[in-house]
Amino acid sequence: MSDSRRSAPQAAHARREPMRRAREPRANVGEVAYLPVVTLNETGAFLDWGHARDLLLPFGEQHFRPMVGRRVLVMIREDDRGRPFATQRLDRYLSDYAEGLDAGSAVSLVIAEATDLGYKTVVDGRFWGLLYHDDVTRPLRRGQRLEGHVKRVRDDGRLDLSLLPPGPARLDVVGEAVLKALRESGGYLPISDASPASEVKARLGVSKNAFKQAIGRLYKQRRITIESGGIRFAPDSERD
Repeated sequence: MSDSRRSAPQAAHARREPMRRAREPRANVGEVAYLPVVTLNETGAFLDWGHARDLLLPFGEQHFRPMVGRRVLVMIREDDRGRPFATQRLDRYLSDYAEGLDAGSAVSLVIAEATDLGYKTVVDGRFWGLLYHDDVTRPLRRGQRLEGHVKRVRDDGRLDLSLLPPGPARLDVVGEAVLKALRESGGYLPISDASPASEVKARLGVSKNAFKQAIGRLYKQRRITIESGGIRFAPDSERD
């Protein structure tokens, strides 16, 4: 379309383009991203996705009418002419039934929304998965990107997720968190396997079960001693 045939809203959008602040980090076709709305017109909403031209979120791809300055969670697709567009209708492109993944698989995650059970999450840009509250050790927000792992693949093909790796690698991560907390507290930590789960999670950001397994492993490695009210570095252990 020539400049002379542009609608007034399109022309206004084009004039404002050079004046806008620094762009968002780049997002690409095929990705799910949480993008800010920068302009509205009779075609739809335009999103800043870090490219020279803003990304169109057409009216037909919206779940609700977005507002300028707010962010929306979208998947970036291409139409049959190769033109990128955004859609809020993620269920069209994401499956509840996961293929090609097994328990322990490392995956890329994007947080979609909080639910009563945990967080509905986009997995590798292809599937839906669920992070249960019990497996979340820190606050999460919509659009946040994380590295995670498949905790289990259920009989119906749905994915349960974890932010910690499985097996010994999981205990290594938790053990390092325990050692770091010990260093920061002067070598003694007033948390034991009798402490409430809420206290363990608040202090260390891990579940009580993971904490108990990790300190048991550290004890066998003679890196800590376990007392009735807490844990401390073993006398001959290396603290660095």
